Amino acid sequence: MTDSLAPAAGTITMYGADWCRDCRRTEALLNDLGVEWTKVDVEASADAAAQAQAISGRMNIPVVVFPDGSHLVEPSDDAVRTALGL
Repeated sequence: MTDSLAPAAGTITMYGADWCRDCRRTEALLNDLGVEWTKVDVEASADAAAQAQAISGRMNIPVVVFPDGSHLVEPSDDAVRTALGL
């Protein structure tokens, strides 16, 4: 996991914030699954928050973007697993 505004190509990108319970849960799941992912902190950058909103059309976090360009907003653990084909 890295913490950058410019996510690495070919990995999962999660837009979120440390204070967000759903973000912490999704972060823990991604770590437990051992997948490559990039964290973008929407609290650290107004650009990151705007980017997350542009992707999802909503203000909610986390926004999880998958390598194929699909995304989930405030996903359940099961939804993330399904999106990953697990």
